[in-house]
Amino acid sequence: MVRPYAVKGRKHKKRRMEQRDDAVAEEAAERGEEEEEVAAEDQKKVDAVLDELPGIPSMTPVEKSKQPGVIFILEKASLEIGKVGKNFHLLNSDDHGNFLRKQNLNPADYRPDIVHHALLAILDSPLTKAGRLQALYVRTEKGVLFEVKPNVRMPRTIKRFSGLMLQLLQKLSITTTGKHEKLLNVIKNPVTQYLPVNSRIIGLSYSSEKLVELKDYVAAASDDTTLVFVVGAMAHGKISKDYTEDYISVSSYPLSAACCIARICNSLEHKWRIL
Repeated sequence: MVRPYAVKGRKHKKRRMEQRDDAVAEEAAERGEEEEEVAAEDQKKVDAVLDELPGIPSMTPVEKSKQPGVIFILEKASLEIGKVGKNFHLLNSDDHGNFLRKQNLNPADYRPDIVHHALLAILDSPLTKAGRLQALYVRTEKGVLFEVKPNVRMPRTIKRFSGLMLQLLQKLSITTTGKHEKLLNVIKNPVTQYLPVNSRIIGLSYSSEKLVELKDYVAAASDDTTLVFVVGAMAHGKISKDYTEDYISVSSYPLSAACCIARICNSLEHKWRIL
């Protein structure tokens, strides 16, 4: 009787394939465990940031006077929450580029650092420290509007800022450390209902045909009128003209939101002699 070599070979081949499948399954299981461990570590980091921010410190508020002041509105801020894996994050182009591409979204549009720099430019200015900042509002790309009190001490790093914004958009308000004063608070639209009656709303855009010398522009404004500056806090695009009374450009070159705000603050400080 002839020995069935072909049958024996098929058995060996089948056994090798089964062993290879078992090895692949073990590797996939190990990778799954590693991904779960990484996700757990990421969640611990987010939780640690949120735990460190049960409230945020506030600066000593400057007593309000009858002196003229200014209001800032930051429009189209890139502050959007997304569920990456099992956890929620404030989306940004650096950390979540692959996730955004899989969702057919442009990572360049997710830049929370722009509004972070803009807020620091306003709150760190001598104008604010002199008590001339009457109000500060931020509206996100999705239309969520929130108020930032002038005496808030904003986190300096983007990581802590992202944790703070994540907490704000989930809980709708942020209080001071050890107190119950709301320093950041989500409010209802439209923003115009919170503006004084004697306000003048000015939109800034590089696309505007009205190029002005900012120091002369604010110097010509009456002190009885509250100037409201609307600045875009996004990477690309321009703000809406729907509720602005004037639409100006302050430079022949495109500037960042923080740079525009610095120019506004410097011009008002020069006008009101704030050193």
